[in-house]
Amino acid sequence: MNDAVAALRAGQPVVLPFDTVYGLAAEPHAEGSTRRLYELKGRAQAQPTALVAASVDALRACLPELDTTRDWHRLLPGPLTLVVANPAHRFPWLTGTSPGTLGVRVPHLTGPTRAVLDELGAVVATSANHPGGPDPRRLEDVPEEIRAGAAVVVDGGELPGTSSTVVDLTGPEPRILREGAVPATEVLRRLQAAVRST
Repeated sequence: MNDAVAALRAGQPVVLPFDTVYGLAAEPHAEGSTRRLYELKGRAQAQPTALVAASVDALRACLPELDTTRDWHRLLPGPLTLVVANPAHRFPWLTGTSPGTLGVRVPHLTGPTRAVLDELGAVVATSANHPGGPDPRRLEDVPEEIRAGAAVVVDGGELPGTSSTVVDLTGPEPRILREGAVPATEVLRRLQAAVRST
């Protein structure tokens, strides 16, 4: 995975297999690399994008203010995106119009993407499709122009094909913003809290 790591460090987007779908990833610490990812995907700059970390410890390194009193750690690692408070307004190019919150993921991975995340600590990543397009389960489901525009494309075979469940943990109780790979009832079971779908 040296080619993918080198491309990401150079600020170029890459296509990687995640635990849910194929994702378009970039180096998260520089605004320019995220902007290139947005352009390739055709994503509006006002839309937020998740920070995907290799581990909970790597996530804490990126967000030292992360509220460790919350029960979010019961959900990770896994196919969930957690919207958490971002009081220091870190990674403003990932937060869209809500600088006080940030979407984070710690996927359960093996193989090449695991190696990339272990090397880099974290990436910014979104599904490797055009906005509103079908979730890419196989590499051939990734639009040709995204594959052509990425510096490196990694084939991980067929994936589960269901996007992560998005859970907002910034309020007094969690809210499901998008039900995906993990059912709301399972989130409820893990958090032992009321989940209000929106």
